[in-house]
Amino acid sequence: MSNTHRPPHLRKTKTSSQLIVNDEPFLMLAAELHNSSLSSGEYMDTVWAEMKKMNINTLLGSVSWEMIEPVEGQFDFDELDKCIVGARKYGLRLVLLYFGSFKNALSTYVPGWVKKDIKRFPRVHSREAGGQLKTQELLSPFNPRAWEADAKAFAALMRHLKEVDEAHSTVLMVQVENETGLLGDSRDGSKIANELFKKPVPKELLQHIQQRYENLHPAFQKRFPDVKSLSGSPTWEEAFPGDISTAEEMFMADAYSKFIGHVSKAGKAEYDIPFYVNVWLNFDDASLLDTEGISGLPPIVGGGAKPGVYPSGGPVPHTMDIYRYNAPSLDFVGVDLYLHDYESVCVDYRHGGQPLFIPEQKRDDKGARRVWLAYGTYLAIGCSPFGIDSHTAAESPFTKTYGLLASMSKHILEAQANRPDDMMGFFFDEMGSKEKNQWVKQFGEFELTVERSFVFGKPTPGAGMVIRQDDGSFLLIGWGFQVTFKSTNPKSTFTGILYAEEKKVDVNQNLTTLRVMNGDETRSGAFYIMPSEDPDYGEFTERGPFSQN
Repeated sequence: MSNTHRPPHLRKTKTSSQLIVNDEPFLMLAAELHNSSLSSGEYMDTVWAEMKKMNINTLLGSVSWEMIEPVEGQFDFDELDKCIVGARKYGLRLVLLYFGSFKNALSTYVPGWVKKDIKRFPRVHSREAGGQLKTQELLSPFNPRAWEADAKAFAALMRHLKEVDEAHSTVLMVQVENETGLLGDSRDGSKIANELFKKPVPKELLQHIQQRYENLHPAFQKRFPDVKSLSGSPTWEEAFPGDISTAEEMFMADAYSKFIGHVSKAGKAEYDIPFYVNVWLNFDDASLLDTEGISGLPPIVGGGAKPGVYPSGGPVPHTMDIYRYNAPSLDFVGVDLYLHDYESVCVDYRHGGQPLFIPEQKRDDKGARRVWLAYGTYLAIGCSPFGIDSHTAAESPFTKTYGLLASMSKHILEAQANRPDDMMGFFFDEMGSKEKNQWVKQFGEFELTVERSFVFGKPTPGAGMVIRQDDGSFLLIGWGFQVTFKSTNPKSTFTGILYAEEKKVDVNQNLTTLRVMNGDETRSGAFYIMPSEDPDYGEFTERGPFSQN
């Protein structure tokens, strides 16, 4: 069967990129399955229908090296093929998470024949108290035999996908490895690593950093302001001074990114669809973590402030540019975002104009509200709550969120591509949260202030998006917020709503007027109210009291 369309790919927009599927922009309304779910076609047959009811259009699921190459040189894609066919049956797309040499800073998804051959595939050694070395269940990234074997398996996977799926584009993207890095130490303490750490920073990498310094991530610039003026052949400690773990982390980032560069290059040569890596985040300030309402969490859940507490050598903001240099077959770096400040991380991972993709995030109400910010302000190609097959459509907050986003995806995609400054996403948590309660943005001749909706005195959570239209009007999507408009003309003395309509959308996403809105809905032209999910009108009459705080 021939395919007249290009495989899924990224197309540059004004400030980012969009995913193109069958020659059309595609907004991933995604969710990630539990780690083992996609290993069984039979299990997935119990999952597809519920995911469809949840208004999901893309599922993320793992395909592991141990399953596809149980015996060296003998590949088995039977279960994967069953899952691909099952996804097609329900009109769903897939993003495959390749659990190869690295998964959550370990190597537990490699085949048995790799695990048992410690001479051919040596492990990383962490340095314990008293100078003792501890063998980690983690393949050494300095071992070429490891990346050669991994690259061969990944190439076979991509070659198979091209054969069975190029005509269908069921599989949209592939994540290469998972949350790479080293836990328990800031670098490998093996003999080969010790020798390499003493050597100079690779000349080509240092030249790249110095030549592109002004375009590197602000987190890198903040940590290493002097690297741009270095001369000669500095060691890792000389190039990246400070605590020894700082230099050791950069050393490991170079090693892991080169490893992934080899693997991704081999796969890209077989089937050219978007590739990315994901990251287990660090933090510099624990007070910025969103732990409100959560107790008893181990510190590791939020990452850490020191490499080794979070995976040393992973693509955190200050190492991201090393990955982008050493692994050019990667199209972007995605971010696993649970407890960190959502907006600042979105900013970090739009670095360099790369598209924002969040392969893992919370699947609760707070998570569902935050995706509006990602799609609306930061032009996300997709967000993905983790462990979605633990929920039913009836209980998941994403059912409503994704249903509304799906019904307006054509309008969202058009604005993302052509008018990114004409859109803004936002969210409001319960009253008393530390998240901000007001969002302000200038749209041409108007400044818009978005606040939580107060319906007859009851403040509620909310989320949504504002898109300025070509005719100067504004499209409001979502619930639980209200918008005030103010002219930016200094001579203006009054701004009000001239006309407001409630729209309905058909199956082709055409908008037509359902109701003309005025009175309470616009506070007589002062601002427009998008009602909360559960408005409380109480005993008030139409002319009853109304309070706005």
